[in-house]
Amino acid sequence: MALHYLPVRLAPLGLALSIAGCSIYSAPGSGPAPVERSPEHTTVTPPPATSPPVTAPQTPRPPAEPATRAAYQPLLDRAEAATVGGDYEQALALLQRAQRIDPGSAQIYLGMARTHRARGDNAQSRATAERGLLYCRATAECDALRAYTR
Repeated sequence: MALHYLPVRLAPLGLALSIAGCSIYSAPGSGPAPVERSPEHTTVTPPPATSPPVTAPQTPRPPAEPATRAAYQPLLDRAEAATVGGDYEQALALLQRAQRIDPGSAQIYLGMARTHRARGDNAQSRATAERGLLYCRATAECDALRAYTR
């Protein structure tokens, strides 16, 4: 195989690419002149209708299964005792474990909001309560979470 013939074979390809590149980047105004139309011959097409983005329907979350609630309720009880005792890190660790069992429990978010407020972190308490509002189902639960958003 002779490698010295390769540039000769690629030269036409390079020439074709450079010509094509010139036609893409031609000077403004060097294209064909626009055709003037009289008003009776022009048609106006409306812009395409924009539809709102498709989102998944928001379905209410079913209540936690009794077995699930029974699995994390002892953690909530221990977390409340730790909060009352001033051991906020332990309380938050227990609440995070409970949240892994049922990530959509507003009751767990409420416990976290209480713990953050008790340790003096009002901004985190508010943010946690706002997130919990996404999951609350009972009026009392929602009202308790709203109290931490103020």
